[in-house]
Amino acid sequence: MNNPPAFPSSNEVTLNDWVSSGHSGMSLRDYFAAKAMQSFLVDQCHDAGQWDLDAKAAYKVADAMLKAREL
Repeated sequence: MNNPPAFPSSNEVTLNDWVSSGHSGMSLRDYFAAKAMQSFLVDQCHDAGQWDLDAKAAYKVADAMLKAREL
């Protein structure tokens, strides 16, 4: 499964005393899972006890999305 970086940057960023020469970004799988999890949390019927199940389901959705990209 191809899981490239979602938001890579080769630009140098300076913030006060902190300097970054770039970063690979989060993985596309993590980005897709975060978007799926966000939609689960919008549902007011979910309680905190179900978040572990929602997180696992979010990664299943992300895996399906990555697989669909390969078609």
